[in-house]
Parts: sequence; structure tokens; C-alpha cells
Amino acid sequence: MNDDVLELLLTGLGETVYMVTLSTLIAFAIGLPLGIILVATEKGNVLEAPKINKALGTIINIVRSFPTIILIVVLLPLARFIVGTTLGATAAVVPLAIGAAPFIARIIENCLKEVSFGKIEAATAIGANPLTIITKVLIPEALPSLIRGLTIAVVGIIGMTAVAGAIGAGGLGSLAIRFGYMRYRDDIMIATVITLIILVQGVQFGGDFLANYINGKRYKFD
Repeated sequence: MNDDVLELLLTGLGETVYMVTLSTLIAFAIGLPLGIILVATEKGNVLEAPKINKALGTIINIVRSFPTIILIVVLLPLARFIVGTTLGATAAVVPLAIGAAPFIARIIENCLKEVSFGKIEAATAIGANPLTIITKVLIPEALPSLIRGLTIAVVGIIGMTAVAGAIGAGGLGSLAIRFGYMRYRDDIMIATVITLIILVQGVQFGGDFLANYINGKRYKFD
């Protein structure tokens, strides 16, 4: 591999990891409470509020309906307002995080719904308040599923960074388009694809390992 290709790859990889890490943290901070609210406010659950549930679900579905590249373009003014520019990895974090948050919220909702309702009823019967049920029953019981779901979300965000690269975000996506495709550099294109595959496989392996480890600790008495 030529030194110029290696240098470009390392720079692109660093920008991609930066965007993915920051976007995931922000999106999870937004998506986690949204997912919890979606579950808790369902009919018959600990904070039953059907109107809030329906309104929140509608908003989440509307945001999720936007194609990634359109959502990024729409949110560029917000990125400029927050970070002062619409170019670069930091600016891309704003639309990436907002775009990923509803997706993560739905993943969290589905994971929490896997928890047996009998455990919620049991906690309610002994006088546990809604916050205790959420933090001591729902989240711990769904933790392995939440980790697997978050892993899926991170892989999705990696794909979103590639799309963002097409409009000046930097990262591996931008490298593949500007230096690989537009300059007919097959070596850069192939190297970028291989790097992305390794990155995705690493994230998937790490998520699966952590989820299996937690399951193993939980059921080690079997």
C-alpha cells in the first residue's frame, strides 16, 4: 500500500470514528429516554398516557421517514448555528445524531418490550414506583438486547457517515467518493471498502461479545 493511500485512510478512519462515536453518544442520550417513554406511556404500563405515546410515536416516525441525505441537508442550518459551519466531521455530527436518535428510540422500545410484563406486575405489587421499575427491572432485564440493538444502530451510523461524506463531512465515505471514485483510484476505493468492512465487523463482534458476556454472567448458575 502506498504511503499516500495509508495516510488518507488513517485520516478518513479517524474522522469516521470521531463522527460515529460522538453521534452515537448524543443519539443514545436522546433515544434512550424517548424509547423508555414510548414503553412506559403505553396503555396499561407504569406511566399510562396514550395521547403522549401516540404524539411521540408520530414525531419519531416522521423523522425516521426522511432519507439520510435529505435529513442531513435539511439540518445543515442547525449545524451551522451550533458549530458555526456546515463542513467537516463536527458539523456532520448534528444531523447524524438527530437522524439516528429516533432509530435508537425504536430499538430501545422493542428491546424493553421483550421484558416479561409479569416482572413489571410483580415489581408494582411490592410497591415499586415507576422510576424504580424502569431502572431496576426494565433496563437490567433488557440489557443484552439493548446492547445488540445499540450495535445495530452504530453500524447504521457508520453507513450514514458514508452518505454524509458526499456533502463534505469527511471520513471514509468522502475519501471513497472524492479520491476513489472521482479520481479513478481503484486502490483507494478498495482500501476504503476493506477498512469499512473491518470497522463494521469489529463493532459487531464487540457488541455480540458484550451481550453474550452479560447473558453468561446472568445465567452462570444454569
